[in-house]
Amino acid sequence: MFKLVECEGVVRVPPNLLGKPLKDVILEVLRREYGGQVMRDLGIVVSILDAEASNYGMIIPGDGGLYHKARFTMLVYAPMLQEVVEGEVGIVESTGIVVRVGPVDGYVHKSQIMDDVVSYSREQNAVIGQKTARVLRKGDDVRARVVAVSYGGRKQVLRVQLTMRQPYLGKLEWIKEETKRLAEAVAKSES
Repeated sequence: MFKLVECEGVVRVPPNLLGKPLKDVILEVLRREYGGQVMRDLGIVVSILDAEASNYGMIIPGDGGLYHKARFTMLVYAPMLQEVVEGEVGIVESTGIVVRVGPVDGYVHKSQIMDDVVSYSREQNAVIGQKTARVLRKGDDVRARVVAVSYGGRKQVLRVQLTMRQPYLGKLEWIKEETKRLAEAVAKSES
């Protein structure tokens, strides 16, 4: 889920940026500092959208920069448990697939791709259902549900685990086929 987060803080304006307009400098410094950063229990910072800073900065002896109080708005992506997301398959491996969901990658274990036993084909760079013969390749669009989110390690990495085994999840083409088949069955039963 994308959300806007209002923040307050102190921003250091380095001496080499002192001649530029204050708002532009504050935005540049904040974007450099926070852009792409993973914050525990908040998510990943996609961008700094807006900032307002005090016109008066503080000087600290021995430091050539100015310190300004600032209020800014961050666009943050935080995947929520049970959230249904859509993305593109980026990597297909023998253990599962990686799906690009907004600004993060989610992992789908091979047992969670479909209600079928899947095998990996290195030649086709795809996973194939043994009973259904459904094929999932790099570049395919899929719908999945978030089943786990964790913030881990010293690098502050955001890990997202997904499943596609539930109804109306999986490759978008499979979902369209299934809804069409169900609509035809309903129409047939009503007549």
